Amino acid sequence: MKKTPLLNVALSRTIASMGHGDILVIGDAGLPVPPGVELIDLAVTPGLPDFASVLRVVLSELQVERHVLAAEMQKVVPPALVEIERLKGKLGKREWLSHEDFKVLSRSARALVRTGECQPYSNIALISGVTF
Repeated sequence: MKKTPLLNVALSRTIASMGHGDILVIGDAGLPVPPGVELIDLAVTPGLPDFASVLRVVLSELQVERHVLAAEMQKVVPPALVEIERLKGKLGKREWLSHEDFKVLSRSARALVRTGECQPYSNIALISGVTF
């Protein structure tokens, strides 16, 4: 049995297959999934699992070089942003894009992880780094 907290097979497989510069998006329940991007749907009901819990578990396995957020998040300040600020030491450099440009960026993601989060703009694109 795995020793790390991430138990979801599809998510663990995706992270293990990522290389430097690959993108993993963690999104709220309403973020559209672009055609051709793998969906790892963790949503069970509104709020479960929440964005913050999924982000913490993903960071237990994924080396992140930088992250991208929608600029609109700064106006709304969802709980996701509070958690992102708390974890900023594990997230590398921050970039801001419009929400529309964020959705365009998500087209090049290896996968999109859908959470049960129902707070607007609770989305993050994680760009993988290397451990060496």
